Amino acid sequence: MEKKGSSNLNIAIIHPDLGIGGAERLIVDAAVELVSHGHNVHVFASHHDKNRCFEETLAGIFSVTVYGDFLPRYIFYRLHAVCAYLRCIFVALCVLFLWPSFDVILVDQVSVVIPLLKLRKETKVVFYCHFPDLLLAQHTTLLRRLYRKPIDFIEEMTTGMADMILVNSRFTAYTFANTFKRLHARGFEPAVLYPAVNVDQFDEPPSYKLNFLSINRFERKKNIDLAVSAFAMLNSHEKGFLQNQNLADATLTIAGKGYDERLKENVEYLEELKSLAEREGVSHQIKFITSCSTDERNALLSQCLCVIYTPKDEHFGIVPLEAMAAYKPVIACNSGGPVETVIDGVTGFLRDPTPREFSLAMDKLIQEPEMARRMGQEARHHVTESFSTKIFGQRLNRFLIDVIGSKED
Repeated sequence: MEKKGSSNLNIAIIHPDLGIGGAERLIVDAAVELVSHGHNVHVFASHHDKNRCFEETLAGIFSVTVYGDFLPRYIFYRLHAVCAYLRCIFVALCVLFLWPSFDVILVDQVSVVIPLLKLRKETKVVFYCHFPDLLLAQHTTLLRRLYRKPIDFIEEMTTGMADMILVNSRFTAYTFANTFKRLHARGFEPAVLYPAVNVDQFDEPPSYKLNFLSINRFERKKNIDLAVSAFAMLNSHEKGFLQNQNLADATLTIAGKGYDERLKENVEYLEELKSLAEREGVSHQIKFITSCSTDERNALLSQCLCVIYTPKDEHFGIVPLEAMAAYKPVIACNSGGPVETVIDGVTGFLRDPTPREFSLAMDKLIQEPEMARRMGQEARHHVTESFSTKIFGQRLNRFLIDVIGSKED
């Protein structure tokens, strides 16, 4: 049978919460790029706050429909996973019974909906795995282990029912194989589709002021305290290994992403970071921004010396791409996704996650400002060639055409 062409596919995307974050950025980029390839795209979610979302979701480029926002996110601040499953199942049922068939349905984060979507034999289901959820969840107590055991089993079983599995990095692919051992034994090999960044949005001529920038959600796993401690060590005269005399002019900006006062961890961690800055004696040189718009983020990127990216074993990490697209070098941990995006010594530095190692890298850029500019130029070229939304869209489009082709052969 002749394969369907590369245009006019009806594509649905199911995502739990269309808010602000790396996973949401990828979904929005996927929708925009698939539309640019001539497809009809409809995004379904259980939540979409028009005051806390990416601008593209409001621009009419693709359709967004919300189902199940009335369902609870948790019960007595517990059972988050079960509630997330129920909300996504409700979305999937609505798509199944209220909408005509789609050629392809792209699902991410919650695999439990895949068996439902597979009830329509004519529809192909592609699952994008940002990271195995069972590794993100806590298994600290016997009760939690008992609670998670069936959920973890369901995650592996339902993930294996997808027609195609995509992951966001080789690091995640390796973790996938070591986590879902039954799937790996059956020959499941996920394909790597790197997230991307729109390089065209960073068109202002960059400046290189003596300001370090950290952009991340206020969550403890993001390890932002490493940036505070490294900056404090940079300013410490008693350490004796730094030479620059202009450190009094240096600043650190810590910008949040999607800060939500309703989230206890957001509030607590921000206060912990402020307290740490006070104890280290650098609070007067650190500026905290709870959340910033895309334009505000771009302005911060254009004016910094470099970006400090602190998560350890990050699954991928979109911030390093944004930084490099804005002509700025990145100092990141030498583990996880940044190892695949940051070229050590060329577009930034990959270092052990210690204040000393990060401080030394920061000081090197202060001592050699021309290096920062040179690395920034290399970084922009690197992202444009390998991680632009155009490249991402071409690869995603090819994956979806291939999965449709496998249906029609």
